[in-house]
Amino acid sequence: MKAIALFSGGLDSTLAMKLIIDQGIEVVACNISTGFGSTKDRYAHMQNMCDQVGATLRIIDIQDEYLEQVLFTPKYGYGKHFNPCIDCHGKMFEVAKRIMDSEGASFLISGEVLGQRPMSQNGESLQKVIEISDCEGLILRPLSAQALKPTIPELEGWVDREKLENIVGRTRERQMELVKEFGLKDYEGPGGGCLLTDEHFSRKIRDVLAHEDAFIKADIPTLKYGRQLRLPDGAKFIIGRNEEENIKLEELENPKYLHINTELFGPHCPTLHP
Repeated sequence: MKAIALFSGGLDSTLAMKLIIDQGIEVVACNISTGFGSTKDRYAHMQNMCDQVGATLRIIDIQDEYLEQVLFTPKYGYGKHFNPCIDCHGKMFEVAKRIMDSEGASFLISGEVLGQRPMSQNGESLQKVIEISDCEGLILRPLSAQALKPTIPELEGWVDREKLENIVGRTRERQMELVKEFGLKDYEGPGGGCLLTDEHFSRKIRDVLAHEDAFIKADIPTLKYGRQLRLPDGAKFIIGRNEEENIKLEELENPKYLHINTELFGPHCPTLHP
């Protein structure tokens, strides 16, 4: 028996995988990248968490698909900023279902907790995600399973429902108990890792939409680094704020921009200018 997990690298998704792996089920941890994750490379951390629980890590890039089908036309709208959380989760499960079929897996799991997030993890939203992804009965949420209706893997006896959790709400007391029980180390604390939930990053996206002909995939990393200025003629001017950002800016390839390295800004201070 095999399951596909939506894996963010966070504690909840790690615990969800461990609960299933401990029932003798192989788990493939799929980190589905929309391009709007952290500015830091988290691969080493994700691999470490998978190694601790015995899951196999896969990184799936859906940036093109996400821009074309989700970000600018969400059926269920946005959260507080530019975050189409319900549609985003639905797309991720849709992709995970495709991987499930190709891997010969039988069901999907995630670390979502009923009631933990008011917009994307209430009962209605969790059901909408199932409908968007066409995954009725296939999505098992181990941390809140006993508070939700039984899924196919539970009804078929592939998973023992009594060994799953009944966590509801924002409290993390039970998660901390499981951390000690499983002996997990170097896990991340709770917090949004999606830049679309950040007010300042969302403002940058709206600026591109207001001043440029199109938002392209290459714009995503461009918005992550440097101080970004919109010039009077409408051009965008980006200046690295420190050595690390300078290096990142030098590495970027975006057809909209030219790299300028001028003594006006000091040595090794690259800028991007369309």
